Order: sequence, then structure tokens, then C-alpha cells
Amino acid sequence: MDVENKYFKNISSRERAIFEGAITMGALFHQFIGTPVSIKNADSLEKTIEGTMELQPCIKNVEVHINRDMLNDLISEYDYTSLTGDMLDVRVLAEYKGKKAVIRLEYVKDLKYPLMYVENVD
Repeated sequence: MDVENKYFKNISSRERAIFEGAITMGALFHQFIGTPVSIKNADSLEKTIEGTMELQPCIKNVEVHINRDMLNDLISEYDYTSLTGDMLDVRVLAEYKGKKAVIRLEYVKDLKYPLMYVENVD
């Protein structure tokens, strides 16, 4: 039995795509929240997050957007602040054996919360 079948035999390819996308989103959130961010480094931080998360298994694309308006409002006298979940709008595309899942993180005003959810699965 190969490693893939040994550890993932109890889930479908569709479920595996969702799993990989969700694990990547959780890693992204908990790895980068608290990172120092400024207007000067927001572009490079977005690209860094995208590039590192795309290294995860089954991840085909990651899009990260840091809310510049919120960032501007929170900048300290030292010209930076710490990244929060509220600032992020993220899409992770995971694919496994032809099945795709888009996992999303966005701030939902009605919930007052940066929500992670499955946006689309096919």
C-alpha cells in the first residue's frame, strides 16, 4: 500500500482537495497573523504568503490581498502595524485527482469575524 492510500484511504478525492485547502488556510492564518506590515511591504508580504503556501501539497494557487484602507488606519507612529485576520482576503485553490476546492478567508462584517469557508468545490 502506498503512502497516499495508507493515510487517505477513508476519504474521496473531493474531500482530499477540501482537506488540503483548509489545512493550508489554517497554516497561513496562524503562521502570518502578527507579522509586522506597512504600506511599503504589503505587496511583498502578499507575495511571500502566496509563494510559501503554494508549496503545500495539492495547492495550485493562492491569492492574498491585504486591505490597504484598514492598514492605513492602523499604522502606528513607527510606520507599521501587525497583520490581523480582519485585513486579509484570501483564496486558496487546491486540486487532487481532478477535484478542485476553493477555500476562502474574508472578513464578514455581519459576524465581525475573519471567516474561513469552502467557497466552491467541483
